[in-house]
Amino acid sequence: MSENEYWFCLKHHTVEGTDGCKNADRLGPYASSEEASRALEKVQERNEAWDNDPAWNDDGSGSGDGLTDGTPDS
Repeated sequence: MSENEYWFCLKHHTVEGTDGCKNADRLGPYASSEEASRALEKVQERNEAWDNDPAWNDDGSGSGDGLTDGTPDS
């Protein structure tokens, strides 16, 4: 573990160093404090990108999950 790693604490909404809260309560590690401070923005950006990814279509048949109507795809 590097001294120059930073995490974003989900509990306190602050940037922390290695001696912060438990890992289950934080995102990271990040290479800089600035990068860690943008953790929630990055999560939102990634979620939006995944939600709008044309390779995924959860609204109809052929979505790949086999469970759109409760039965596996044939």
